[in-house]
Amino acid sequence: MPDGQADARIGERLRAARLAARKSMAEVAADAGLTKGFLSKLERDLANVSVASLMRLCEALAIPVGSLFEPPKGEVVRAADRPPINFGGTGGIREYLLTPTAERRMQAILSDIEPGGGSGDEPYSLPADVEFVFVMNGKVEIVLEAELVTLGAGDAFTFPAGAAHSFRATGGPARVLWVVHPALPDGTRY
Repeated sequence: MPDGQADARIGERLRAARLAARKSMAEVAADAGLTKGFLSKLERDLANVSVASLMRLCEALAIPVGSLFEPPKGEVVRAADRPPINFGGTGGIREYLLTPTAERRMQAILSDIEPGGGSGDEPYSLPADVEFVFVMNGKVEIVLEAELVTLGAGDAFTFPAGAAHSFRATGGPARVLWVVHPALPDGTRY
């Protein structure tokens, strides 16, 4: 490989962008007008891509083409800039998205819940694989498929996100960190 070419490898970044977008190789290839086999070779740095094809790939992945050539980095969500979200609920609940809105691998939400506040009595489920709950302050009751789980400050609970569940703060205000994997689909209302 000529000098400087090793640093120009984009396959790993294309694959990471595809996985972050939660798209299959077939979906991205079709959206970009390429074959799945060619995209597979690109992701393994076994093929070269034309500028036009690369631009279509970036459009299919909703990423700027320049991101393929920048060193990978994390994205900070500052406390003052947390976007408030509204998942619904009853009795006083304020929620904030802690992960970047474009992050598709997982999603973290911070909830400040007033005493008695929560999701409401009707159980719900999420279109994700796993839900993780960490109670930072206070006490929370989670009803998971008709079973009561009581969590206090410092307690954590992991369960299938698709299982019917509901929650509420008891005995005082609560602050709860929720992590969902993978992130909720873009069409999810909040």
